[in-house]
Amino acid sequence: MRIVPLQSGERAADRWHHALANPVRGERTLLITLALYALLWAAYGTVAKSAQGLHPDMTEVIAWSRDLSLGYLKHPPFSAWVAWLWFSVFPVTDWSYYLLAMLMPAITLWIVWRLSADYLDIDKRITGLALLTLVPFFNFHALKFNTNTVLLPLWAATTWFFLRSVQTRSALWAALAGATAAASMLGKYWSVFLLTGLALAVLTDRRRLDYFRSPAPYVTAMVGVVALAPHLIWLTQHEFAPFSYATAAHVEMPFTAILSSILGYLGGALGYVAAPIVIVSIVAAPRLRTLADMIWPSDDDRRLAASSFWGPLLLPAIGALVTKTEITPLWSMPAFSLLPVLLLSSPAVTLHPIATRRVLMGAAALPLVMLVVSPAITIRAHRTDPAPAAAHGRLLAEEVERLWHQATPQPLRFVGGNVDLAYGVSAFAADRPLTLTGGLQPSTAELSKNGWVLVCFAEDAGCRREASTRGTEARLVETELVRNFAGIAGKPQRYTIVIIPPRP
Repeated sequence: MRIVPLQSGERAADRWHHALANPVRGERTLLITLALYALLWAAYGTVAKSAQGLHPDMTEVIAWSRDLSLGYLKHPPFSAWVAWLWFSVFPVTDWSYYLLAMLMPAITLWIVWRLSADYLDIDKRITGLALLTLVPFFNFHALKFNTNTVLLPLWAATTWFFLRSVQTRSALWAALAGATAAASMLGKYWSVFLLTGLALAVLTDRRRLDYFRSPAPYVTAMVGVVALAPHLIWLTQHEFAPFSYATAAHVEMPFTAILSSILGYLGGALGYVAAPIVIVSIVAAPRLRTLADMIWPSDDDRRLAASSFWGPLLLPAIGALVTKTEITPLWSMPAFSLLPVLLLSSPAVTLHPIATRRVLMGAAALPLVMLVVSPAITIRAHRTDPAPAAAHGRLLAEEVERLWHQATPQPLRFVGGNVDLAYGVSAFAADRPLTLTGGLQPSTAELSKNGWVLVCFAEDAGCRREASTRGTEARLVETELVRNFAGIAGKPQRYTIVIIPPRP
């Protein structure tokens, strides 16, 4: 005997499936679906993380966006540009930031939908898209907006445009591939693995001579170089500071540690996409010959797609071995836009309509269930004492500005000290101060004219030393902050705030 809710769910999934498959209503239905997807997960993030505050990676991006540039000490500037544009329209609140974050996977899923049309029939396209929503990169991890999250749509778009440019030799697709390739590099230098992987894919394709005899590769290269030129000039002017930072941050490791890191990267990346792989294995029950065709297809178009998938995913392992640096599976986040094509494009893979409906039911249920349990998640997180730099960001910004405006009527222009604390103050303070971190180095005269604030944990002696060097002009304050949530007091944390007011 079947359970009535299951029958209702299957009927709803059946109507949803038919709407997505409809040639007239399909695109509109997909856009509505993705909008609801972004809203549901943004609502989950707003509730579930409300006791934790914004992660320092997120406030760091806001701090960068306060001082728009062609580059920064740690990373290229694309994520800061996106944040600047978004917060020019929306307030700096948790809900708006999580909505921005979830737009990244939502846009990516739309690109995957369009990309997969060249390889999958409509039922497989629907199933493949639903399967991707079960990958944590497209929801849980995507809620933390940073340089990894912003790569999701950039890598997907670059891959789509590149594949179309190889297939059609069209100058338009080639130009789009060059522009998005440049945008990917402006998102994170990790994108060198995407570009190298796509180059290797076309070099190993049997149609490579036709491709290189066409204008397409040269249009892609020209557009990419022109789009990257301002950042390349910035890098030269700043002595390739991000590369120096990366070299200092990622020291050489013993071979055994590197090997462990590589295995962890590969195993972790596989683990993140385990749900789609297991589901396809169950509903399609592919034989060994089919598995081989899925991994490395025989026909040209599917093989080009497969090599475009494997290259960007596996090349970081080789890079880690050569450079003797550690890699983490989280960095594989943007590499899975072709996963539905890889899993489902083989003609030997067949899906029963009921399998598609049930995958859709699972995809719909996940955000709804997580939204229902989100209050319990946030209360549990609050009781386990979230990181103070995130939990106290707003409170600390308010306290810093209160103390600053007691000392001077001028707006707060600069904040330094502990990096994560300074980013939080920069993100939430009404004066929108710039941070004295991340490579920003105002002149001594500018600092003296505007003054600045240092924010540290109380046990950090750095703020005290700086205050002592300033003599009587500096005001040192110790304060204790406690974040209360749902009537439950969090763990108190003491901070040292040094006010160095402007000199007349």
